[in-house]
Amino acid sequence: MGKRLAILAMALSLSPFPAFAHPHIFAEARLEVVAGADGSVAELRNVWRFDDVFSSSVLMDFDTNSDLKLDHSELHEIAETIRTSLADYGYFTFITSDGAPISVAKPETFNVDFKDQQLLVFFVVKPEKKVPIKGKLSFGVHDPTLYTAIDFSKDDDIVIEGDGFRQCKHKVVRPDPDEVIAQNQSTLTEAFFNDPAGTDMGKLFATRLEVTC
Repeated sequence: MGKRLAILAMALSLSPFPAFAHPHIFAEARLEVVAGADGSVAELRNVWRFDDVFSSSVLMDFDTNSDLKLDHSELHEIAETIRTSLADYGYFTFITSDGAPISVAKPETFNVDFKDQQLLVFFVVKPEKKVPIKGKLSFGVHDPTLYTAIDFSKDDDIVIEGDGFRQCKHKVVRPDPDEVIAQNQSTLTEAFFNDPAGTDMGKLFATRLEVTC
């Protein structure tokens, strides 16, 4: 069990060296940002579908009875492993309110499934403090280390829900990688990658939803 936990935790949260600053795991994602009745952000609903290679490795590592499928207890173990390993990374879920970062609480709802040979992850996060729906808000999902690529293939995969957003404008922002690198050449140095405090390269390249109210 310890070996399997270590493998999945490392795969999802390993910070790469500069030469390997590119994704090794890929997931198609959907994010729904839900407004509460009190005019604040209620919750963010995440769905991730992982690539075949990573999904196969998870099946091999967690299929304890070797029946080539994942039963309820095995899926539960995977869910708890991912939830634990992502805690130090804000569950890859990032919110800002007028530029100020907002932390998210530990997900109470966290489930996984395995369908069509792919690992599916479903979880809900809530802001740690009340976030009024006003001003400029930003919502995104990314791995700060760039080890895992979280991809929203269509703009409709990252949306707002609820009457609280009715008076708001929103847009999906997809940074151009070449422009990002060109604009940040002076900071993307060896010192940046080796910063002991950690770095967040992912935010430079991550798709995000910007909401203005």
